[in-house]
Amino acid sequence: MTGRTRPILALAAGFALASGTAGAQAEELFLYNWTNYTSPEVIEKFEEETGIRVVIDTYTSNDDLMARLQAGGAGYDVAVPSDSYVQRLIEEDLLIPFDATELENFANVMAPHDAPFYDPERMYSAPYMLGTTGIAYDSAVIDGEELPHSWDVIFNPREEFQGEIAMLDNIDEVAYAAAFYIGAEDVCTEDPDEWQQIQDVLMAQRDHVKLYNSSGTHDAMIAGEVLMHQMWNGAAHRAFSEKDTIRYLYPEEGVVFWMDNFVIPEGAQNVENAKKFINFMMSPEAAGLSSNYSGYMSAIRGADAYLNEELQASPMVNMPEEYSERLTMPPPCGDRHVELRDRVWTRLMQ
Repeated sequence: MTGRTRPILALAAGFALASGTAGAQAEELFLYNWTNYTSPEVIEKFEEETGIRVVIDTYTSNDDLMARLQAGGAGYDVAVPSDSYVQRLIEEDLLIPFDATELENFANVMAPHDAPFYDPERMYSAPYMLGTTGIAYDSAVIDGEELPHSWDVIFNPREEFQGEIAMLDNIDEVAYAAAFYIGAEDVCTEDPDEWQQIQDVLMAQRDHVKLYNSSGTHDAMIAGEVLMHQMWNGAAHRAFSEKDTIRYLYPEEGVVFWMDNFVIPEGAQNVENAKKFINFMMSPEAAGLSSNYSGYMSAIRGADAYLNEELQASPMVNMPEEYSERLTMPPPCGDRHVELRDRVWTRLMQ
């Protein structure tokens, strides 16, 4: 979900961007992942250890991933959907079962991530990174003053932030935030009255939103392009590491907690290579180095031994324990929810 979307960079040899159509070749692996969410160092180690060349293509939302896999998957061997999207892919028969529990390094997976609601037997998926979606802002513009942990600061912004706000260009994340804000009993609400309230909130906020953006979110904050951004916590950490006036809020009304997962799409041509890659990524070293690169945490036991000091101390990554009750991992939402959500999003984007 992403923080998972910095600009695409030219990477070291062997870590190439696919043109969009992946063709199977011997000793290759075609990976479809969130933008700039895969450590070049980890890929290099995997290639050296296995002799398998990794080719990567990228996306910026789960809906983009779903659309590509529904259209045939373009021959990808591994993809990285978020929690409830794993369940959707399973239901649509778009994944190859591989039983992650049989992989050697699955023993490193910590509970409860070894048996999540969307794939309780881990027959189709293995964990990658996990994180939250909150609000980042630059405290320098209010002389270091701390804002309250509430969605109100972004939906009803004080003067300093008006016109200087960015929301994620992600239909789910924006809708969930507004649902939390209006006090909806369920983020998957199908109540037309609640959707009218959500639409009213988002339309009222629109005049203060400078851009809807899911790519380079931390760069936008560092450069001062915006002063407040709905943001994934890993991106907020990267912004904070370069600009120490950045703060991150866990709104009291509710915070989305998400987990990204490795899956093998239907049509994969290198299934055994995919299993080797997924097993490798569940090693403590690969997980720890991936966290250092992405700014997110993993579900892998022992990964903390490889974390850099900055990540271990980051307030964006290490959420205060008392905020844990604010977290919600949304389940797959029903068709009526999706219909109303899409209708509101279309209106918002006009």
